[in-house]
Amino acid sequence: MRRACRTIACTCLGLLVMLSATARSQTKSANTPYPRMAPLNQYLMERSAEISLARSAGPESVSKDAGIMVLGRHGYETAVQGKNGFVCVVERSWTAGIDEPEFWNPKLRGPICFNAPAVRSYLPLTIKKTELVLAGQSKTEMASSIKAALDKKDLPALESGAMCYMLSKQGYLNDRAGHWHPHLMFFVPLSGPEAWGAGTSDSPIIAAKDELDRLTIVMIPVGKWSDGTADTDEH
Repeated sequence: MRRACRTIACTCLGLLVMLSATARSQTKSANTPYPRMAPLNQYLMERSAEISLARSAGPESVSKDAGIMVLGRHGYETAVQGKNGFVCVVERSWTAGIDEPEFWNPKLRGPICFNAPAVRSYLPLTIKKTELVLAGQSKTEMASSIKAALDKKDLPALESGAMCYMLSKQGYLNDRAGHWHPHLMFFVPLSGPEAWGAGTSDSPIIAAKDELDRLTIVMIPVGKWSDGTADTDEH
């Protein structure tokens, strides 16, 4: 599982930025499997199916009262008003690292359920990136726009305590491992993995710096999916 964690962690949508050196070389290759954005319909879902998939990101005790946002033709829109401060969404491929070879993979579906600090300070990044790519920006243009928005403080600063659940057995995080493992993610100020003791052979923690979003994502695999069943996957 340790080797799999290192290989897969880059695509936990939300991001999703590890193995950047390998990703850069793959992106430059003529054999990149997803060189450009696919037709929009390939990224869209039937509304009720997307609501159900979004809820599967968190334990029922959290997701049953969470707000739900779904992807429309111009960006994310509220489908269900929440009661507990959490918001669940299904992220698409463009929330991956800018150099990820699957940045435009239309099959990717990342169910994720944010707590209130993440709703206020991380979810706006996902919403903004989505609006930009749906407006026709290339990934390079999108990255420049996000940088400018952060410089101008048009996007909020990261709040302390921002985290999310990614416990869905139904997600598809990349072509290498499908739904990967159930895990929690914490969004913290930009710092190296060593600050968290991450990436060592006996550490349960995985951490990745996201230079574009100016934060570090700390991931902790857990033993059960949101439906209560044990994670028995070997990949």
